[in-house]
Amino acid sequence: MSTTVTSGTSAAPADPTRTPDGLPKLYHGRKSGWRWRPQLSHLFLVPFCLVWVYPFIWMFSAAFKSQREMLLGGLSLIPEEPTLDNFSRAWTTAKFGEYTVNTIIFTVLVVAIVLLVTSLAGYALSRPGLPFKKLIIGILVATMFIPHGYTIIPVFLLVNELGLGNSLLGAALAQAAPVHVVPVLLFMGFFGGMPSELEDAAKVDGAGFFRTFLSIMLPLAKPVIGTVALMNFISAWSAFFVPLVFTLGNPGLRTLGVGMYNFFGQESTDFAGLAAGATISVLPTIVVFLLLQKTFIEGIAGAVKS
Repeated sequence: MSTTVTSGTSAAPADPTRTPDGLPKLYHGRKSGWRWRPQLSHLFLVPFCLVWVYPFIWMFSAAFKSQREMLLGGLSLIPEEPTLDNFSRAWTTAKFGEYTVNTIIFTVLVVAIVLLVTSLAGYALSRPGLPFKKLIIGILVATMFIPHGYTIIPVFLLVNELGLGNSLLGAALAQAAPVHVVPVLLFMGFFGGMPSELEDAAKVDGAGFFRTFLSIMLPLAKPVIGTVALMNFISAWSAFFVPLVFTLGNPGLRTLGVGMYNFFGQESTDFAGLAAGATISVLPTIVVFLLLQKTFIEGIAGAVKS
């Protein structure tokens, strides 16, 4: 018969850097090699990162070059004689000042419409007992594989019937109208993971469906709202096809993506001005991404857990 002897005090954890006698270890075994593995992987990935960001850096540097230097300067990244004439030409001659205002209005409308529609749809689909829930989700997922180009004609006719043709609101409706399946699924997963006691407490207080959604559930979905807003901001800001079709009758309502056409002439192309215009177009997306990156990561992480 064996007996177990326990002491009243717990022993202090052993120091992995010292021997049982208390002397410093001269050899740490395999753990010392594992310690350097992240740094080695970073060194391996640095060349790939440089290749990945090189086109953007070249575009940014080309915006400060003259037309001649841009065409004959090769892959050099440092302008010999930096100039701001390209930005001035893009802002005034190519009307990027007007197009920036149009793009801001268009993007804000698209993000607002998508957030309103997808959050309501996600909340409704997250409720248990919804009839034909699986069928609705299946149809939504199936629409992911239908390109914009296939539905642009009926959407164009529908927007014209609403009296919104040749307007930024009509273009924003056309951009936001196709079913955004990923945002709906993000909201559905988030709201589905919320405890039902929140809704029960709201019902006891006399709150209806929309009041419960707006006052209780939606404020808790800030990470998902940030993620959906960022995704659609980038998509709407750089949109080309829908704004092109819906501003054909009114070129003054063009967005930045469509405005790039102003640098292409019948006999020549202003590549330096095009680089300056592209730089003006991409800077707001970088700023917005840096502001919302934390919310974006939290929203994606929450969606993956759901």
